[in-house]
Amino acid sequence: MSDEPQQQGWTPRDATVPGPAEPAPAGKTSGKARRRRTGWRRLVPTWRIVLGTTLAVAVLLIGGFLAGYLLVDIPAANASATAQTNVYLYRDGTPIARDGEVNRENVPLDQVPLDVQRAVLAAEDRDFWTQPAIDPAAMVRGAWNTVTGKGRQSGSTITQQYVKNYYLVQEQTVTRKVKEFFIAVKLGREQSKSDILQGYLNTSYFGRNAYGIQAAAQAYYGKDVADLGAAEGAYLASLLKAPSAYDVAAHPRNRAAAIARWNYVVDGMVKEKWLTPAARAAMRFPAPQAAKATSTGLSGQRGYIVQAVRDHLDATGTVDEKTLAGGGYRITTTLDRAKQDAFTGAVDEEVTSQLDEDNDADRNVRVGGASIDPATGDVVAMYGGIDYTRQFVNNATRRDYQVGSSFKPFVFTAAVEHGSTTQSGRPITPNTVYDGTSARPVQGWTGAEYAPDNEDDVSYGPVSISRATDESVNAVYAQMAVDVGPEKVRRTAIALGLPATTPDLTPSPSIALGTATASVLDMAEAYTTLANHGRHTEHTLVSKITRNGSEIALPERPARRAVSREAADTTTAVLRSVVDGGTGAAAGAVGRPAAGKTGTAEEDRAAWFAGYTPDLVTVVAVMGQDPKTGAQTPLYGALGAPRVNGGGIPAEIWARYTSAALEGSEVRDFDLEVTEPIKEPDEAEESAETGESTPPYDAEGEGDGGDGDSGWEEGAGGPAAPTGPGRTPAPAPTGGTDTPGPVTTLPGPGPGPGGTATAPTTGPPAALPATAAGPAPDPAPGPAAGEAPGSGPGSGDTPR
Repeated sequence: MSDEPQQQGWTPRDATVPGPAEPAPAGKTSGKARRRRTGWRRLVPTWRIVLGTTLAVAVLLIGGFLAGYLLVDIPAANASATAQTNVYLYRDGTPIARDGEVNRENVPLDQVPLDVQRAVLAAEDRDFWTQPAIDPAAMVRGAWNTVTGKGRQSGSTITQQYVKNYYLVQEQTVTRKVKEFFIAVKLGREQSKSDILQGYLNTSYFGRNAYGIQAAAQAYYGKDVADLGAAEGAYLASLLKAPSAYDVAAHPRNRAAAIARWNYVVDGMVKEKWLTPAARAAMRFPAPQAAKATSTGLSGQRGYIVQAVRDHLDATGTVDEKTLAGGGYRITTTLDRAKQDAFTGAVDEEVTSQLDEDNDADRNVRVGGASIDPATGDVVAMYGGIDYTRQFVNNATRRDYQVGSSFKPFVFTAAVEHGSTTQSGRPITPNTVYDGTSARPVQGWTGAEYAPDNEDDVSYGPVSISRATDESVNAVYAQMAVDVGPEKVRRTAIALGLPATTPDLTPSPSIALGTATASVLDMAEAYTTLANHGRHTEHTLVSKITRNGSEIALPERPARRAVSREAADTTTAVLRSVVDGGTGAAAGAVGRPAAGKTGTAEEDRAAWFAGYTPDLVTVVAVMGQDPKTGAQTPLYGALGAPRVNGGGIPAEIWARYTSAALEGSEVRDFDLEVTEPIKEPDEAEESAETGESTPPYDAEGEGDGGDGDSGWEEGAGGPAAPTGPGRTPAPAPTGGTDTPGPVTTLPGPGPGPGGTATAPTTGPPAALPATAAGPAPDPAPGPAAGEAPGSGPGSGDTPR
């Protein structure tokens, strides 16, 4: 060990000798030091900063896009975009009414002419078929303009506009724009271009309260979109930019601007080679029709028609009420516009124009009517009341007024159909004579006594059925109902067309006097069966129905044999006499062969006329109802007359309407096959007194019969017809033929039932099977002992 002392601490360094280099600070490298940026250079970002910022923004945008794409779903369509009206049309396609708050009717793209589609693309998005669903530049521009308050800026592409119309609200906000962007992207991937264009055309607003191209075509040109030409389509396309401003009919001062926009559209079609220069040169600006109130309202007859159609579709199981309320149905009715106008005109002329506001009775007057084509069962006209917005109840379909004596023909039809006989066994024919004494108790009825009054309590004594029908003799028809069997009468009325649920359609003697409360439309259907020679077809109000271009099947309505042709035609022959000189003589003003029957309800609360020609069946009813309480009221003093009965105002309305409805059509006579030619009333009744032709009646307690019945026998010169309860009826028809046996044919023109006739060689036709040929035979002539006569009047007030 050295003896020299060790040196402690640091050794002093010679300043002239370089020492070791100092270590660099953490995070810095050794070498030449960087020069600091000074002055304006400090404001310019370095390339490192630019690159970093760009990458960060890209990451944020991509992340935001992915997040937005995943988080924003395609929502359900907004309610206003899916709302449609139900459109009701006459059978020729002209509109009747629309129900619904939004005037829109969707149509498939293939119903929009290609020229119209291209016109819209030329106006709004010429690159629609080739470009993506979004236009980012337009989106940014729109958002910027919205934020900076420079006005509304809609999406640029048709896809974006469709998203706005169909899925979103119309407000201009950044949030809505963002949603629109992502929904459009998704929609462009999930739906075809055709579907998007179809949706756009059906949701766009064109002005005049028209949403969608179909509603716009009707609003501006009064036609369906399928009938538009290229020039008209270009005008509608030009409206998309500014619907109100470019409506030249509503704003003539903007015509120049509208034409300029139209030129832009058609020139764009030429540029895209969708229109030839020659076609463009020949094109002229298609001025739209003047703006007018749309028929969306339900005033006048429109509301009655709409409600009747709704009820009809629901009742037939075609479209139920709840489904129909969803809208979008295009319903073509069977109504004929000219006939509908004629019906309204006839009521206005005969009733509405005659009402006196100072007459209390006139305030209670209501009118209902229905008209049917007997060849098809189509309802061609309907009158529901003075105005749906003032009188809500449809007088053509309500079932709360007695039909009165307009029911009587069904009793006679049942008698012929079933080969019925009188109490003494005589066959019931138009010439059979009854006792027409007013208030005469009916015979053979085992229920409570029933003795109806005749109108004005007139007694007719011996009277043929033909004349009893002319004069609407209650005593005769109440007795006939018992002779036929009230249940048979009921079933025959149902077979002819009355609903089985008709109120007060009770099988009792009173059924003959029309105590039932069928509707005007019900009665028209039943009379249509008579006019159609006994073949029944359910009436219909709808000929076609579609939704979004797809047709909906309508129920089958096969014609069926309700009663034999002889039963229907013989009834028609009797009803011709009513018009020729009976209570319905006012209907003869129609000026062509006609048949019909009057009717008056109890206490004159309703007056009816049901009539027909070979081409048209129409029923008219005038009713009394207190507008405040809704109670039925007598028509005494209404329309300036002491009383209103079926042979008055109703028959006059019928004649005026029928004449107008059939104007210009061929005048045709009835082609009838009857069981027995009708004799003149005096001849028939004289025969009854002398016993020379028609088997006479025997008044109660008279005659020489010993069987407790009438007691009269066939006259020596009477027709060769079977008598007595044991007679053999003619065989029932087979195979649906119209003629069950030899009948009397009444050919040739002329207003009366005359013509050369040959008496039948067999008795009246037998009852037809219940399945297709009409009601089945009734095992008993009437109700059981002790059964009450049913609803309706007794010996007091009686429907006529």
